[in-house]
Amino acid sequence: MKPTTLIARHPSRWLVLLLGALVAGALLLVAGPAYAAPDTPGGDQEKTDFYFAGVITFDDEPVPDVTVSVEGGGFEAETVTDADGRWRLYVPEKATYTLTVDESTLPDGVIVEGDSASQEVEFGLTGSKIVNLFLGEGVRVTQSFGEQLLIRLTNGLNFGLLLALAAMGAALIYGTTGLSNFAHGEMVTWGALLTLIATSLWHLPLWAGIAVAIAGGALLGLALDVALWRPLRRRGLGIVQLMIVSIGLSLALRYTFQYVIGGATQQLPGASPPPIQLGPISISYIDLISMGVSIVAILGVGYFLLGTRVGKATRAISDNPQLAAASGINVDRVVRLVWVLAATLAALSGILWAYFRPGVRWDMGTQMLLLIFAAITLGGLGTAFGALVGSLIVGIVVETSTLWIPSDLKYTGALVVLILVLLMRPQGLLGRKERLG
Repeated sequence: MKPTTLIARHPSRWLVLLLGALVAGALLLVAGPAYAAPDTPGGDQEKTDFYFAGVITFDDEPVPDVTVSVEGGGFEAETVTDADGRWRLYVPEKATYTLTVDESTLPDGVIVEGDSASQEVEFGLTGSKIVNLFLGEGVRVTQSFGEQLLIRLTNGLNFGLLLALAAMGAALIYGTTGLSNFAHGEMVTWGALLTLIATSLWHLPLWAGIAVAIAGGALLGLALDVALWRPLRRRGLGIVQLMIVSIGLSLALRYTFQYVIGGATQQLPGASPPPIQLGPISISYIDLISMGVSIVAILGVGYFLLGTRVGKATRAISDNPQLAAASGINVDRVVRLVWVLAATLAALSGILWAYFRPGVRWDMGTQMLLLIFAAITLGGLGTAFGALVGSLIVGIVVETSTLWIPSDLKYTGALVVLILVLLMRPQGLLGRKERLG
């Protein structure tokens, strides 16, 4: 049968087939370019099972042609928003990434709300994550390297001073007893914890809560020496045995604190106040009070060591306990006073540390313990003034190192400085025959 015969017999059927083919071809021509169009979110990226997406609007109107980028784990990608303000960024795997909006592509006078145009983003249970980006009117103020360095030096000085309070107390204990007290971090936590209980549970005013914490710190030092350290000294335990006891005491106190306040971070009254702008330096009144209190307390310790009979007796015991006892000095009484003073300084340091962090947490003192030991070793074992110098160096290095390294690694910078100094001067910066003062 010839084809012309089929067409002649069924002209309507062939007409329908021909029209269908033309319509299908037209749809392919229209849909094909639209699928790869650059204004489709994520249209020009390699598709994966994981992506971040969102819509950028300002005053309820979509903002097109805004550049959005993602970076993390050695991977980088960027895209632009389409006519509806939509964007999508595909990533190779579930991980934490940094999402950044190029503010130069936003309309004039519009920025991303917050301190930065970048934010950390991560996935939930699914392979997609919708990220909300809020815009507002304003101008992004950038700081020069010199201004950033000045700000971090100020923060480092503040941190170094409050660290010095705890480190000087620990140095006094080491100088008079030879004990490296691993429970000193918990003595720091004790001060912040008592302040929290007094202000939140007992509803005392802040000044009364601080007074309770300082008095409680002194009582803790007295109780520890009366009930634990003096009996152990009289039994003739060695330094290593006493150090192991201090580790056990640290664990017992730490988990007792966790039982009392739980694992969450809690704030003291007036935490995170609005900053005061002093030129390029942004600082709060609490930071100014903290530095002032630290300086007064440090000067008081210096006067105690150099200008009082008990302070001179403390230095004598540090040099030679047997000779000091033979000279008529009551060694046990002086050591007990040292424990009370060290615990009081630690409690005060804990209060200031709770405002600097900010927040009270059951293991906050443990986070400071390694830095306390680093400051003592850096300045010279057993010398309180060496602990002061070491603390200032550690505090400044910790804060300024964030200009070059991630903030999560900032404490390693202090340990690097410690190692370098000890390689050149094993006795520490102020280490000498007179081990205190």
